[in-house]
Amino acid sequence: MGDKSGNPYDMDGSSFDADRYLQKLLKECSLKQIMDTEAAIVRQTQTLHSDMQTLVYENYNKFISATDTIRKMKTDFKSMETEMNLLMANMNSITEFSERITDTLQETRSQLTRLSGKHQLLKKLQFLSSLPAKLKTLIEEENYQQAVQEYSHAQKVLQQYGQQPSFQGIQEDCIKILDELKERLKGEFRQTGKPAQSLTEIGELLLQLGERPSTLAKEMLECASKRLHEQIVVLQDQTDRDMIEFIDLGIEGFLKDLTLVISSYNDMFLTKHLEQEADDFEQSARVDLNAFVNRNVDEYLALVQDRAELEIGHGDSQIILRGLDRLHRRMTAMRTLCRAVDMSKSGIDIIVNAAQQLCQTHMRSLKDHFADSLSSVRLALVSASNNTTTTPGGSSASSASQAGGGQGSASGGGGGGGGGAGSTTTPGSTAGLRELISNLYISTIEKVKGLMQDLLIFLQPEWSFNLKGDPKGVQCIEGIRENLLVAFLRHFCTTVNGYGNVNSTAPPTLLLVLSKVCLEMDRAGVHSLTSLVDELYQLDAERSGSLVHESELCTEMRDSAQLLLDSYVRLQGLHLSQMLRKSVETRDWLNCLEPRSVRAVMKRVVEEISAIEVVLGELYDSSVSAHGGGSRTTASSDSSRKTHFSIAASKQSQFRSTWSTYTPQSQLDSSFVSNMQRLFSEKIEIFAPVEFSKVSIITGIIKICLKTLLECVRLRTFSRYGLQQIQVDAHYLQMNLWRFVSDENLIHVLLDEILGSAVLRCLEPILMEPNAVEIICERN
Repeated sequence: MGDKSGNPYDMDGSSFDADRYLQKLLKECSLKQIMDTEAAIVRQTQTLHSDMQTLVYENYNKFISATDTIRKMKTDFKSMETEMNLLMANMNSITEFSERITDTLQETRSQLTRLSGKHQLLKKLQFLSSLPAKLKTLIEEENYQQAVQEYSHAQKVLQQYGQQPSFQGIQEDCIKILDELKERLKGEFRQTGKPAQSLTEIGELLLQLGERPSTLAKEMLECASKRLHEQIVVLQDQTDRDMIEFIDLGIEGFLKDLTLVISSYNDMFLTKHLEQEADDFEQSARVDLNAFVNRNVDEYLALVQDRAELEIGHGDSQIILRGLDRLHRRMTAMRTLCRAVDMSKSGIDIIVNAAQQLCQTHMRSLKDHFADSLSSVRLALVSASNNTTTTPGGSSASSASQAGGGQGSASGGGGGGGGGAGSTTTPGSTAGLRELISNLYISTIEKVKGLMQDLLIFLQPEWSFNLKGDPKGVQCIEGIRENLLVAFLRHFCTTVNGYGNVNSTAPPTLLLVLSKVCLEMDRAGVHSLTSLVDELYQLDAERSGSLVHESELCTEMRDSAQLLLDSYVRLQGLHLSQMLRKSVETRDWLNCLEPRSVRAVMKRVVEEISAIEVVLGELYDSSVSAHGGGSRTTASSDSSRKTHFSIAASKQSQFRSTWSTYTPQSQLDSSFVSNMQRLFSEKIEIFAPVEFSKVSIITGIIKICLKTLLECVRLRTFSRYGLQQIQVDAHYLQMNLWRFVSDENLIHVLLDEILGSAVLRCLEPILMEPNAVEIICERN
């Protein structure tokens, strides 16, 4: 900075030398540069002049205003100086007069002090003399507090000078008046209907009048209990108000009075040291207060809980919880008044009970919804059955009567019986069954999800209570899962299992629908519900030892599906078995004509099984894991169609040679051979559990039908033509039933046993030629 300020060539510096600057320019710069420098200097000079003019114009008014202000201040200071001089003169005068007065009154000051004291004493005497009359007037005006205050002011004087004759009468009159006041206050204290504020005020007055605290404390709690009970009676009649209004009435009435009683009781008997009472008075008074609070709070909360139970399931859950939240906030705030009573915990208990009550209500709702859904399914199945009266079963019944007409009345009756029974098993549309299954499954799942989300209202963060932070609240949350979700799923299984009992009259199609629904629940439904609930309520069922695991519920669902499916197979098998049994029992097998056709009942059985296969094919996968196949085949090789009767043909020579020359010994030998073959053959389980596949289900039905036919054949006696009729029927069944099962040997074994039993029960065991049998069956 020093070098810059001392530079003679710097125009902005204080040491600038114009001559030296000009000489430097002439020496160092060209003519054009000198002219440019001149032009730049001229421009800068003009700019500076312009800025200076602008500053002058802008500050001109300010300069003028400042000049006026300075001139005015000079004038004001001159007037102020004059006033100050005048004030000093006045102060000097006042001081002089004060000194004169002090000197004048110095002698009479003590006399004035004595006169003032006597004046005050006379006023007190006047107050004492008028005290009895004033007390009476205040009592008549029911201004009890003012009367007690007036007596309290004079009480010390009366106690000090009460023995003097002039004051003794006044004191006696005041004591008499105050005794009357105490009796009146006690009467009003015991009077019912007094608000808590009045009881508190009267209690304070009685304490000031010397009432014994222990007696007054008990009376105060007794009277307050009566008043609080009246409040509860009033609340019991508020049935037309919603939960929020009901709680607000209780807060503004009952809880407000209870709070006032507790705070007044603490102020009057617990926070003060009462010398006239024993040392243990405070402890006993506190015990009485705690008992009083517990008794009345329990009575009030019982009323609130009854009202909540009445509202739950009928009113809006949001309104109910909002009211209970207000109650919990108020009772939490009251916790500081009486620390021995946990009022907030009592509020939590009501909320937990409300959650449990709502859970029970939702459980009843789920049961009713499920029952209605089942009724709708049954009604839809009945409607579908009525709409399909002209099904293949009806046509087969007529064909049965026509085909059996040539065999006599007995065969006609048997065929007709089979046709009539078959009409009850006509399945509805497979698309309708899928819709019923989907509707029942989805409606049940959505209903459960909706109700579980409805209970989530108890965990909203806006509430002042926190169920997760309380042990009872945690048990309540777990109880929602166990007592609603798990309990309903088990009720679901128990209900559908009832349809699968032996004594149940449920239609077979209903069992099939319910079994498929249980299977869907096992596959996806149980997992979706349990995972949703565990996520919503933040439960860890995997690690918890008290919560039911998802796998256990899935197992129960699958067991129910298996039971229903087995019952379906049993009912369908028994239905078809009934047709076969009647057809065997009602026919005269000893007087049969030579067979010319397959009996109608066999056609009806095949038609029924075909109809069942159509229904099952839409609902279940046709593959069978146990055998690696089982899908229905549209065609078969000759070996598959003729295996059974090629064996029978090979045996025919034996039957002809053996049974045509009938002797007891030959019958014994044939029975022995048959029994030996049965002994070493693989045992067939007739009523074994079926798998969840079309082939397994139909196989189970066919096994029951053929086993029934076998047992019925064993109980009948056949002629030659009767045996041949059984041979034709068996071959027809073999031609049509092999395609429904995965293992044809099962059909062959059972049909061999049927034909073998018929041979054993035949009087003239001569079989028909295999070619003739095939011609009859193919023609039919």
